[in-house]
Amino acid sequence: MPFVCQECNQEYNQYHQWCKPCNSTRLKNDFDKWTSGNATVDKFIQDAQVNADIWTVIEWIPYEGFQDIKQLAKGGYGTIYYAMWVEGYIDNWDIKNQRWKRFGRYQVALKKLDGIIDINKDFLHEMSILLRTNNTNILSTSLHGITKDPVTHEFMMVLQYFKGGNLRDFGLSKLITKNPNPQKNTISGVLPYIAPEVLIGGEYTKAADVYSFAFIAYEIITLLPPYHDASHDKDLAVRICNGFRPKIPFHIPKLITRIIMRCWDARMTRRPTFDELDKELDKYLGDYYEKNYKNSNEITIQIKEAEEFSKNQTTAVTTTTTTANYKTHPQAIFTSRLLDFSNLPGPKNEVNFEKELEELSESFYQINASDGDDDLDMSNL
Repeated sequence: MPFVCQECNQEYNQYHQWCKPCNSTRLKNDFDKWTSGNATVDKFIQDAQVNADIWTVIEWIPYEGFQDIKQLAKGGYGTIYYAMWVEGYIDNWDIKNQRWKRFGRYQVALKKLDGIIDINKDFLHEMSILLRTNNTNILSTSLHGITKDPVTHEFMMVLQYFKGGNLRDFGLSKLITKNPNPQKNTISGVLPYIAPEVLIGGEYTKAADVYSFAFIAYEIITLLPPYHDASHDKDLAVRICNGFRPKIPFHIPKLITRIIMRCWDARMTRRPTFDELDKELDKYLGDYYEKNYKNSNEITIQIKEAEEFSKNQTTAVTTTTTTANYKTHPQAIFTSRLLDFSNLPGPKNEVNFEKELEELSESFYQINASDGDDDLDMSNL
């Protein structure tokens, strides 16, 4: 259902409740009121703000805006802290009082990547994965902004805090520290989230970000870490390059399964772009919240079926792996580390992968044809 902005009279969606033209202008007008002290960081935040919707507003957050800071965990190249953000994130614009309406006291996790004082474009490119996860409207570890430790002068990401949760190095898979031996092909990151073309020494592209996103989405919908039951060694890297992927539970909505499979396709050129993902997921979100077609749209039906299955699972005795009984392999490492795997095979899909994806895509065509939806780009599926 469209709403009309009281200031510019343009329409916006009810579930967004965010006038993008007006709020982008307001954020841009505040550019001269803050600085991180680093031109690259400033530009990253400014570019994000100009294009922000309600899901993707990030800020430069002064360190003094946090209280009760305490270390939670340290591993790999980073340290995680708990903090209370006194003002909280931007919720919307208060037209009556002409100021930003904020959430108020809000728990966050501060993630410091040790030794990152002078952030470069490569590292910010990695951080954009988290921002793009916000942009797909999937509930996940949201990125709220960037801050800096005034003592060590190290930059920190400000992330959504999950009590008792496991904050992983989602997407931070590219080299984040200089390789002392430039002739040696080593990368630093978390193996399950690194695209196979990067593992074998290829260039890190936006398609690799899309691949990483697939595994973020997989963990969110299953609550199971990818490859949690395997040793994260060269053998797994070889299997990944040969097309091995986690099994997506059968009850997961097929529309979502199809998205994930397209994203972790070994064929880089067949993966969707983030713009395509945003458009498709935004449509599903709108259908689900607005309950179009008298509550009979396909994504709503599939989600209800998945919820019903999950409800039954809680009362049934099962021998399958669930979030309640899974065990992590002792050599499954979910912190950033140097990865040095040589002589890996070229990326390819498993034998049945393309057939399964084709079947899901045929179902997708039929659903969109019956809905009369011509807006979604069905090319390159």
